[in-house]
Amino acid sequence: MNKQEIEQVESVNGGDQNDDLSFKQYTEKEEKKKSLFHRVKDSIYQKPEKTENVWHLLTNLTNTQRITFAAAFFGWTLDAFDFFSVSLSATRIAETYGVQPSEVTSAITTTLMLRPIGALIFGALADKFGRRWPLMIDIVLFSVINMASGFAPNLKVFIALRALFGIAMGGEWGLGASLALEALPVEARGLFSGIYQQGYACGYLLATLVNYAVVQTDSSWRILFWVGAGFALLAIVIRFWVPESETFENQKEARKILGKSLLTEAKAAFKNHWLRMIYMVILMAFMNFFSHGSQDLYPTFLTAQLGYTSTQQTVTNVVMNIGAIVGGTLMGYYSNYFGRRFILVVCGICAGAFIPLWIYAPNIQSLQFGAFMMQFFVQGAWGCIPAHINELSPAAFRGLIPGLAYQLGNLISAASSQIEATIGEKYPLKNDDGSYKLNAKGQHIADYGLTQAIFMGCVCAGLIIAASVGKEERNKDFNEHLTEDDNGRAVAPEDVHAYKVEQGQAEEKPKQ
Repeated sequence: MNKQEIEQVESVNGGDQNDDLSFKQYTEKEEKKKSLFHRVKDSIYQKPEKTENVWHLLTNLTNTQRITFAAAFFGWTLDAFDFFSVSLSATRIAETYGVQPSEVTSAITTTLMLRPIGALIFGALADKFGRRWPLMIDIVLFSVINMASGFAPNLKVFIALRALFGIAMGGEWGLGASLALEALPVEARGLFSGIYQQGYACGYLLATLVNYAVVQTDSSWRILFWVGAGFALLAIVIRFWVPESETFENQKEARKILGKSLLTEAKAAFKNHWLRMIYMVILMAFMNFFSHGSQDLYPTFLTAQLGYTSTQQTVTNVVMNIGAIVGGTLMGYYSNYFGRRFILVVCGICAGAFIPLWIYAPNIQSLQFGAFMMQFFVQGAWGCIPAHINELSPAAFRGLIPGLAYQLGNLISAASSQIEATIGEKYPLKNDDGSYKLNAKGQHIADYGLTQAIFMGCVCAGLIIAASVGKEERNKDFNEHLTEDDNGRAVAPEDVHAYKVEQGQAEEKPKQ
């Protein structure tokens, strides 16, 4: 409501409004009259801005921006490829080492549990020394460790190597996202946030296809790990051409001029933003429950409960990952205009709506469609997360906080598949007469479908609530938020120049 409209209201009400009532006071009074529902709705959804042409956003980048984004995307893709190599070959690894598959999957849990350590180490290095070299070191480490995993002589050595891999993997997402998004124009951030995040789905898809080739040719599972290490070497070569983040260079200069150290900035960040950082971890926990709860046990559900062949399982995995790539890219793009939280809420609602078709479809074609749509919205929500989390992070710790929040959320959700599997096995399927259904080996068939459906229903509800009560700083200009002063106010390049003028290190810019 503008001032002219306020005057009209005052005249209609006979001058009930005080003559000196300011526009701000009036709008605050009107805001208080709204119900909680309407206040939450208005904070999440605003009238969308005019959208930019996708093709223009894709092609209107400099060569530096292209190579920077490509390096970050490729690194995250290979990270996912290496991670899923274990889950896709767990049965064959168990046969080689003479153990149960459940003992091999403990390597997955170990990897997930140690990822926050990597996020902390590499994130701190990135905020101290820059994004480029910590990322280079990180990808060298996880490629070497992944190759070594293919030579592990026994399960103990294999798990130890996957533990080290977890530390290396923990540093990749946060550093890659910060480097890529700091280099890109603001209007393209949502689209490339979605594309970047789907490096995870691309890695899963690539690992699925390579694993299928290994299985069909009756080759050793070790080849999967060696191939992943080979791909990583290509990413290392690409990253030699990536320059340091310009935003980080400006941050380093701002710290020097203001006389701030990383320690003093850390104290200020926790003092001013501790509640926001806790919220980020909670949001990322729900997001990781969202993805792990819909992905990790689903291949087992297809084969163990529905009796799909390895070919049918592979095709279904391919279909769902295509849905993930499409959904993540589109929803990331639209989050730039409709808002990050609005997209999260929409995806939570729509994913919940597709749960019945995702689990209880009457035939394989409709189930694959349900899997496509489920991952369309699961990864659609993830598509806006790199941008959303980087925008929420304290300016001085954009290398550390996004990755640490993500990996702590991952740690909280690490037991998703174990929770679903344990409950499903405790309540196996029954026939109409009350007797238990048995598989070809005479064993009870676990009801993985029902547990996944209930689990995902709860997660969708939790995600909707978490997104609704949060905040967002959509399309924040990172170059205008280099660090913060003692009062928590953002420091921009103009402020840095003003400090230089005060200290006699620069001349005052002439007025236009």
